[in-house]
Amino acid sequence: MAEEQNLASLLLHCAQLSNGIQQIQCIKQIMPLVKKMDQNSACDPMVKACLDILGETYFSLGMKNPLKKVLASSLNGLPEQFMTLAVQSFVCCLREELKTTDVYLYRKVLDNLASCVEDFSLGTITLNILFSVLPFLQFLQKSLLDIQEENRQNHGNRIVQTQLMHDLLIAIKVSMMFVQKLQENFQGSLWKHHESSVWQSMCSLLKSSTSFLMDATLLQTVQTTSGLAVILFTKAMYEPVEELPSLISDLLLGSMKHAGVPVWFVNNCGTLCTEELSDAVLLFLSHGALAMLEWKNGSMGENGEKLLLDIASVLLSLSSELKESSMTTSLSRILAIWTNSALAALVSGSPNLKIKLNGNSNVIGKLLEYIYTHWEHPLDAVRHQTKLIFKNLLQIHRTTITGFSEKSDPFFARLIKHLLSLEWHVKGKYASLGCLVECVGTENILQLDRTIPVQILDVMNDQSLAPYASDLLETMFTNHKTHLTLSFKESTWIDQWHDIWVSPLLVILCEGNHDQTTYIIDYYLPKLLKCNPDSLSYMIRILQASADANQDEAFWDQGSCSTRGALGALMACLRTARAHGHLELSNIMSSGLVSTECIKQGLVHQHNQVCIDALGLLCETHRSTEIVSVEEMQLIHFFMMYNLNSQSPSVRQQIGSLLRKLFCRIQESSQVLYKLEQNKTKQELLENSAERHPLGILQQYKDFMSSVCDRLFEVLFPGSSHPTRFSALSILGSIAEIFSVPKGQAQVFQLDQEIDSTRVQTLIQCFASTFEEVKVLAFGLLMKIRDVALNLQDSENLDLLFQAAMDLSTSTKPYDCVTASYLLNFLVHHEGLQCICLGKQVEHNPQMDEDISVSTVEKNTLSVIKLLLVNVEEEIFQAKKSLLQAAASFPMYGRVHCITGVLQQLPFNNLTLVTEWKEMVARLILMSYRLSAVVSPVVQSSSPEGLIPMDSDSESAGRLQMILHEIQPQDTNDYFMQTKILKEYCEVEPEKLSDHRPVENICTEMRGKERQTCDVTAQMVLVCCWRSMKEVSLLLGTLCKLLPSHATSEPSDGLITVEQVKNIGDYFKHHLLQSRHRGAFELAYAGFVQLTEMLSRCNSESLCKMPEQWLKCVLEEIKSCDPSSTLCATRRSAGIPFYIQALLASEPKKSKTDLLKMTMKELLSLAAPLNELSSVIPQVHALNILRALFRDTRLGENIMPYVADGIQAAILGFMSPVWAVRNSSTLLFSALITRIFGVKRGKDENAKKNSQQQFENVAFQIDSDNHYELKIHPSLFLLLLILGRLYPSPTDGTYSALSMAPFVPFIIRCGHSPVYRSREMSGQALVPFVMVNEVPHTVLSLLEGLPDSTSPCIRQNNVHGTLLQVFHLLQSYLESKQLVSLDFQQGLGDIVTCIRTKLWLAKRPNPCLVTRAAILDVLVMLSTHLGKFQKQEMQLLGFWEEMNRVISDSELMSGIPYSSAVPGLIQYLQSLTKLVISLLSVSAGPDILSSSSPVAKKIAKPPLSVVHLLHCEFHEVRLLALEAILLWLKQINSKQIAEEGGGVLCLLIDLEGTLLTVALKEKNLQCFCKVGGCYFIDIWYVFTLDCTAYFSHILCLQISEEVLKKWVQLIDYFCGDEQQTEMLLAAAEVLKSMTSFILTNEKLILGLTDTLAMWKCVVLLLQNEDLVVRDAAAEVIQVAQSEKKSSKRTEFALRVVNAPMALDLAFGILCELLQRWGEIHAGVPILLEWLLGDSDLKRDSETSLLLWEEDDYLFDKGEVNFWAEKLTHVRQLSKHLLQLISMTHLTLPDHRDLNRLSRIALDQAQLVGHLLRALPPTPEFSKTAEFTRLAIQNERISICLKILNLLHFKFDCIFLWRKARILTLGAT
Repeated sequence: MAEEQNLASLLLHCAQLSNGIQQIQCIKQIMPLVKKMDQNSACDPMVKACLDILGETYFSLGMKNPLKKVLASSLNGLPEQFMTLAVQSFVCCLREELKTTDVYLYRKVLDNLASCVEDFSLGTITLNILFSVLPFLQFLQKSLLDIQEENRQNHGNRIVQTQLMHDLLIAIKVSMMFVQKLQENFQGSLWKHHESSVWQSMCSLLKSSTSFLMDATLLQTVQTTSGLAVILFTKAMYEPVEELPSLISDLLLGSMKHAGVPVWFVNNCGTLCTEELSDAVLLFLSHGALAMLEWKNGSMGENGEKLLLDIASVLLSLSSELKESSMTTSLSRILAIWTNSALAALVSGSPNLKIKLNGNSNVIGKLLEYIYTHWEHPLDAVRHQTKLIFKNLLQIHRTTITGFSEKSDPFFARLIKHLLSLEWHVKGKYASLGCLVECVGTENILQLDRTIPVQILDVMNDQSLAPYASDLLETMFTNHKTHLTLSFKESTWIDQWHDIWVSPLLVILCEGNHDQTTYIIDYYLPKLLKCNPDSLSYMIRILQASADANQDEAFWDQGSCSTRGALGALMACLRTARAHGHLELSNIMSSGLVSTECIKQGLVHQHNQVCIDALGLLCETHRSTEIVSVEEMQLIHFFMMYNLNSQSPSVRQQIGSLLRKLFCRIQESSQVLYKLEQNKTKQELLENSAERHPLGILQQYKDFMSSVCDRLFEVLFPGSSHPTRFSALSILGSIAEIFSVPKGQAQVFQLDQEIDSTRVQTLIQCFASTFEEVKVLAFGLLMKIRDVALNLQDSENLDLLFQAAMDLSTSTKPYDCVTASYLLNFLVHHEGLQCICLGKQVEHNPQMDEDISVSTVEKNTLSVIKLLLVNVEEEIFQAKKSLLQAAASFPMYGRVHCITGVLQQLPFNNLTLVTEWKEMVARLILMSYRLSAVVSPVVQSSSPEGLIPMDSDSESAGRLQMILHEIQPQDTNDYFMQTKILKEYCEVEPEKLSDHRPVENICTEMRGKERQTCDVTAQMVLVCCWRSMKEVSLLLGTLCKLLPSHATSEPSDGLITVEQVKNIGDYFKHHLLQSRHRGAFELAYAGFVQLTEMLSRCNSESLCKMPEQWLKCVLEEIKSCDPSSTLCATRRSAGIPFYIQALLASEPKKSKTDLLKMTMKELLSLAAPLNELSSVIPQVHALNILRALFRDTRLGENIMPYVADGIQAAILGFMSPVWAVRNSSTLLFSALITRIFGVKRGKDENAKKNSQQQFENVAFQIDSDNHYELKIHPSLFLLLLILGRLYPSPTDGTYSALSMAPFVPFIIRCGHSPVYRSREMSGQALVPFVMVNEVPHTVLSLLEGLPDSTSPCIRQNNVHGTLLQVFHLLQSYLESKQLVSLDFQQGLGDIVTCIRTKLWLAKRPNPCLVTRAAILDVLVMLSTHLGKFQKQEMQLLGFWEEMNRVISDSELMSGIPYSSAVPGLIQYLQSLTKLVISLLSVSAGPDILSSSSPVAKKIAKPPLSVVHLLHCEFHEVRLLALEAILLWLKQINSKQIAEEGGGVLCLLIDLEGTLLTVALKEKNLQCFCKVGGCYFIDIWYVFTLDCTAYFSHILCLQISEEVLKKWVQLIDYFCGDEQQTEMLLAAAEVLKSMTSFILTNEKLILGLTDTLAMWKCVVLLLQNEDLVVRDAAAEVIQVAQSEKKSSKRTEFALRVVNAPMALDLAFGILCELLQRWGEIHAGVPILLEWLLGDSDLKRDSETSLLLWEEDDYLFDKGEVNFWAEKLTHVRQLSKHLLQLISMTHLTLPDHRDLNRLSRIALDQAQLVGHLLRALPPTPEFSKTAEFTRLAIQNERISICLKILNLLHFKFDCIFLWRKARILTLGAT
């Protein structure tokens, strides 16, 4: 009895437990107890009761409850004597379960039945015993019918229907499971008697499954499972089984004959036999056959093989019919299943089947066609399945071939050749080649083309291709390594492997562009190192050698802002290796492989990604607990000094992410160190004292983190840039999060300990930033250190901050209310806030004080909202009297924004003051409606942007009167009741009337009750109105979320009632459909989306159906064309598309998307032109809505099936006579192009982003529109736009019925269009349609079609179009990499011969300059390409001679008789100049210069020189010439020409004088930029050859001092703040060119003042907002550092550095130069003046005040700082000045200069102090710009005075020393 009692006690104890894990442990103790019981215990009632309890427990548990599984496992182990009792218990429980009649409880019963079958043998025994099987079948039959009926009755209630659908799915699955068990456990055919009840139940199940299969309203998963069930049930019931495949074949092929079909099948599956089956039903039946029939072992014989082939035929025919994304996905998955079934069938299949499934068979051919058309499908699932299909297809062919190896098989060889011939932008090519590699091996593919790895790496600059390319490369190099390892016994293979796979990678890493190197590092490099980690040492060796070699060469070989160089590649490899565990950083640093200086250079490299890789090397490790070394900490400090101010958001994000990893490593390793310290004995501590002590490391960690925080708070100084603040706050947020203190755990660092009142104030001041993301980060950080931050706020400061927030909430500046919202969100956490609110006379509930359970946040939030609500209600009351007064004095949107903001902080699930909140919500909703009623008339007017009731003339005033009558505003005064003529209404100064300012900016004077004068502009009124609408919408959207998900009509269930939600929905509907102002309806949409998302999740039937009702209503209104409709047909249908978007996007993703289907059907029918006037407005609406839907990414792939119809609607709409329709059609077409081809990322992607499917969709329209020749077709442009983006399908000409070749004649005819742009488009569109090998023939055909000079009628449009087509075809031909050189040269020779016969078109007999320019462009391209040939043949020499004649005959020789206004002149001159430059390059070539041929000698003397081009009157010609000179000079400087022995030098002889002359006379900005660069590079080149020659050169040119002064002034002018980027870049180029012999020369050639002026220009450029300018200026420092390195040759010099580092280096170099020049005494005062700045504080203050009060600057946020930081450069300069002064002993500045500077600094200090005191309280919020400017100047003055005091002290010391020395000498 002891065990029985123990069992009962154990069960009782288990029932009392609440912890699930403890219950599981308790249940596991049952079996050991039961096994101890003897045979007699089976009769004990206690045991019977316990088993009954266990049975009931099992059936009461949910399907996913882990306790159910444990219980089943335990009961499975019952001893045999207890099994009968357990079965009886289960039988009783199941009987009760099967009595269930509630449809919504069926799911629980079905789950239990499934568990019984799945979980354990006891359940199966029970099922077998209980009434045989009949009750179960009857229950299953009843459940299916009941659920189906319940679903029908709940039509429209999506949530209930979705639940029922899933119940139905489970019921079908359980039925299938049960029938499968039935077949396994009931042998024989006793249950197959047609009279038996079991048979009848089976028939009923089959009938229901057939019904579900045919019901298209059910979910697709239900239909799919029903297809499986139909085949399974039929298989179980059908006899003979051998005939079953024939029956299914007949069903699929629609060839069913009733004669041989059993009656029971016809009775139950009659619809399958008699009706034409839909595509979906055929698909699901095919799936059922493949999944439920046995394909192995050939058990179905020939019928089975026939069925297999029939299924393939049906599936492949469906591939062109099924368009829905879900069906397309299912089809691809089922085809993959078919290939698996085919592989299984082939193992024991007949020879006939092997023939029919061979690679050359029809079935495999069609499968390949399916693969080619779907391998770039938009759906990931389809692409994945397509890859599986291709892989299995190869295996199928492998199984069928005999006598061939894979390597020599013709099918594989043909497939490889075909795939390699495709362009690399075809994504499907990669996966297919990968599969082939696995079959035939990498070596066999490389034998065809050894450059394949390089080709694949080349395409990795496209992110969309990079993953595919890296996967293919991984497959190839892994396979290749395996092959080489087996082929070579020793390790000699590694060099060959490195040459193929590693060397090309290193070249690209050093020289490739940013995107390419980034994607290769992300995708390729980790896989390569994983395959062969030993390759790392090879990479380091090669790159380190290259980096070291480049240290001694010219600086540009070290990398730049655009290339990584060897150093960057090294950093990338090291980072990747360390992150993946292939490298220990300490090892390579200690071994000297990589030095600290090398990593430092990487950390401040000019290339952003090199910096990130160097940082990643320090932060990313394989082990998260690896100790951070002292060297790493020091390097991190160094990095943070110069990289927090990155303008690139991605770089900032990466910095934050990497530093976060470092902090996590510190945190985790510190925990290990604490444990290590605790576990160490004293003896161990003594033994390891020589090593790093754990406590010592922890202290280093603490000091490091403290210094990091110091640096981060230090950079949050006044005037710090947005990137700096963003970086610092992000990193501080990570620190606060990572080092938060869990209870009972030691923490190495706590941010709270680093916080003081100053730092809290700094963070609060960040709320005043003009960037909201800075506000967000600052607020988030303050919340993480909330306790400390709030404790440091005294009551006085709290009051000031709260008052500032309230003032900002009613500011007329729109961005101020955002600051107010963040301030209030922070303050509501302070306990003292409620007292302040009480002081503002807010109604108070004493219960709030008495109830201790009410949280501080809830009490404060309620008080703040009450105060804001009282204020806004009063302001609404005033606004009803005068909206103008409200707009000028108290725009209400700020208050509402703050209310919405503080509501976000509230935990709505845990509120105490529920009654108060219900009242508050009701008041807020009422307030929203009142505010909307005041402002909505403006945003709903016909012209909201310019609405203000006054104008300057009677005509426009009359138009305005109509608008005023339309809106009928609520003003009780006459401001909006009638228009005013401005001249009569107020006196305006005459000069203000004559300055042509737009009407909306002319202010009207308003006087309120208090007689305060304020100016109101139309912009202010409009902003007040639309922002108020925006805030109301967002508030109402937020309030809708308060409705509980179980909403009913009872008001007590939530803070908001169902009725209120319905009213809010009606409000949104009204305003979205009537607002005209984009800002108003776009942001109302944001609130409406919140509402629709809530409705889609709500189970209230009335609320659930609202979106559908709204949608139907608006579609009906659009169709009705009712003249009284208020829908807006202009402004892209205003808010209507947004309204429909929100309704459709809220539809559940897994539903049948019925609303989308219904809407698209209606819209596409409306978008089709009917040529009726009444249909125009509905058509415009439909096109605009379609555009919005196609752009909406939330609709995903559900919108894709409608793309073809959308394109057709857009093209047809483009031909409408109504402008509105054409406009909307164009916008729709643009959206569709983006949807089909993706966002255009580059210039050369037009022909590389489509699939054949879209091509087929528009093919018919293209054909029909191109049958006309001269008529201008509006749709032609759209069609050509599509054509230009196409590329041939891989099946073109092989399997596809649609070939691209027939389109070529039509596109060529498009080149004859009278529209210039259409001719251009036809040239681009022709390229993808002509195969590369067909280009020469097509070009010759086009050239032969050009007219001769004697032709009677020449159509210049035709000539121009043909020449453009020739140009684009030749361009693609010459750039192609798939050319055989012999054929290529032959084709090019024929083209050259042919074009020489048409050269009259390039000469004066052709009067059209446009066509002359077009043929010249063709000649330039040919000339440039032919000039690259090593050997110039006679044919080419003749070509060059002809080119010389063309130039000699041109206007550039004889003078240009036209003005620039002549059409095509500029284009012609540019093309002609390019030809001249090309011929000049050819004439300087070695072949021409060394040839003795008379023709070659003639070519060597071109008719025009560069000097002639430089003196041309047209700046376009001069610009091209200067660009060519610049290119030639750079080639000379980079030693390219010298190495090749070229003669470009002869083109530049005596060019310096001409360049100087042109430079001094040049008026055009771009030319001036180029000529400056050319001149100084040329001079620098001469200087580098011979310094003496340089000086004599200067003397020969006789450059006067005045000219040099003028040049210095020009550069200084170029570097001004307001200059264009081109001018700044030109200045940077000039400064870089003159660095060596002016800026850093040992002699002051320009004198100290001018030289320092040049250095100041460098400093200014290094602080420019534009990154390209800063990078260009940083190159000046590179040159200076290179010279410094070459002169010292001892230390590692930082050279290729970013702008912040370059600025620091610039000041350091400048101070060194002052010492070297011996000019410290004169230079230091100038640098102190730089430090002090030259601003006029009083003038700036007055200007700032005027700007602040000027209403025209409504949205002006003041001086927005994106990069430059005045205090950064001040601090850097002061650092170097202090170092210079500390090292200087005797050469001090003049005492008078010091006194003068001291007086200026003291005067400024006094003025700044006065201005700061004059500012209002909390000036950082109310006068942000002025406060920041004064704070910056205050620090500048302080630093300057500090240095001056130090100089005075040193001066006095030296004076006293000299005096003492004199006295000593005198005494002596």
